[in-house]
Amino acid sequence: MKRLGAIFAGGQARRFGGDKAMALIDGQAMLDHVVRQLASQVDNLVIVGRDWPGLTRVDDLPRPGLGPLGALAGALAYARAASFSEVLTSGCDIPEIPEDLGEMLKPGPTVIKGQPLLALWPATLGDGLLDYLDRMEDRSMRGWIAESGARTIALPRPLANINTPEELAAWIAIRPADRRSSP
Repeated sequence: MKRLGAIFAGGQARRFGGDKAMALIDGQAMLDHVVRQLASQVDNLVIVGRDWPGLTRVDDLPRPGLGPLGALAGALAYARAASFSEVLTSGCDIPEIPEDLGEMLKPGPTVIKGQPLLALWPATLGDGLLDYLDRMEDRSMRGWIAESGARTIALPRPLANINTPEELAAWIAIRPADRRSSP
């Protein structure tokens, strides 16, 4: 099975007040932390909704402005066209991803409880998601998770999802030394 990694990074980050993907953690952009942690778990890695050095850009489908579901639809279509069987997804604002996330989520579709952007999706679900987006007004991940029959699993400890500068500062302050990265 070939696994594509897809990082969703096309949001407007209104609560953060700026480009949270560029927010620094240990001297590196938050998005680079996500890239590093996903790269070892996938055969290839793309970014959805923006450009980023070293990564292939994938656009939302069927159009921008549909939130995470548009990003997921774009990633699933890219995966299927490039002969990937599954897609491991993350937002750009989850700076600490388990190193065995892909294995924990097998078989997909599976999402992490409380972190629905951390998920494993079969690439074959792309057409179903496009159909869902066409016929449903509900653009929530929760709605698609129910529609797709995705399993939800809990992690042993909750992960940070950084939405404000204050959340980032608090996470950096309480992070144990053994979970800090070197720039």
